[in-house]
Amino acid sequence: KGYDLNVLEMAKDDLYDSLQSMAVLKDVNLSDQPGLREVNLSLNQQAKVLGLQLQDILGQVRAGFFGSEVQRLQRGEDEVKVWVRYKEEDRSSIDKMMDMRINVPTGQKIPLRELATYEIVRGVVGINHLDGMREIRVEADVADPKASTSDINFEIENSLLPGILAKYPGVQYSFEGQSRQNAKVANSMKKVMPIVLILMFAVIVFTFRSFSQTIAVYLTIPFGFIGVGWGHFLHDAQISMLSMFGIIALIGVMVNDSLVFVTMVNGNLKSGMKMYDALYDAGMSRFRPILLTSVTTIVGLGPLILNKSFQAQFLVPMAISVAYGLLVATFTTLFMLPAWLQLFNRIKIGVKWLWTGKKPEPREVEAAYREEKLFKELGELE
Repeated sequence: KGYDLNVLEMAKDDLYDSLQSMAVLKDVNLSDQPGLREVNLSLNQQAKVLGLQLQDILGQVRAGFFGSEVQRLQRGEDEVKVWVRYKEEDRSSIDKMMDMRINVPTGQKIPLRELATYEIVRGVVGINHLDGMREIRVEADVADPKASTSDINFEIENSLLPGILAKYPGVQYSFEGQSRQNAKVANSMKKVMPIVLILMFAVIVFTFRSFSQTIAVYLTIPFGFIGVGWGHFLHDAQISMLSMFGIIALIGVMVNDSLVFVTMVNGNLKSGMKMYDALYDAGMSRFRPILLTSVTTIVGLGPLILNKSFQAQFLVPMAISVAYGLLVATFTTLFMLPAWLQLFNRIKIGVKWLWTGKKPEPREVEAAYREEKLFKELGELE
């Protein structure tokens, strides 16, 4: 887009030629396609001396060739318009047009060829503006459906456009269509996702009354993204914005499974189990529910992932993110989450040992055990 149309068209032609040479693209087209052929008239010096304006001559030419309404007749309920124009043989060629007589202010009738010159050009189909500037869209289709549109856009933006912009100053560009929508969604997610994660963190902290357990839950989330990457690789699918939506859903499922596990651990600690026994018992008792939940979800998404219809292709990346991410997340919840909890437990033991000079038992540094102990002491006092 730009203010100078001539410069804009030259920049557009360079970009068009560059995209045509890219093997990964096909059907490159422009929004400013040439229209029908038109006859453009230009006044010469004699016409200007006679005081003629271009619209005066164009009005007479249009009336002679297209016609001019001279009368309307009423016939019953119908109104008939009467138009007058030259006979067909007198408007059959451009030479006939140039021979037509033009009425001038002096009262004379002068041939058009003595007052104007003409040229035949292509007309304009449409005039588009964007942000107050003339805009030309250069569009193309991806030749290989498995090619990454993000990589292609990156190559265009970093390899082709800098040279064109340097050659034609004043020209600007923007990526429209799906790219622009993805950028808008990505920018929205950058603002919203941190707030959502912080709120989730606060809710988990208030539920468990433990920062360490909340951090342990959050540390398992990134490992689920391993399954997302492998899933897209195995199905030869591109990671798109719909994949991001699937990742958001995956995070919810992973946090839910982790909360179930940690709640069981805290329940075991409150019942008097030692820390290691509480982790082991939670892993054994929650293994089947977590595994069955994951298996049923993955199996349920299987038909969608394997569906080859055009309508389903938009949802396949989201299904891949959830299914394969959950496949990995199941094992991270059952194996890595206990390891994180054990690690943070040992860190808290070391900190309290350094602070008090007395080494506590592993369960004594956990919020669930201290809370249960406090409730028992209060009950005894009552």
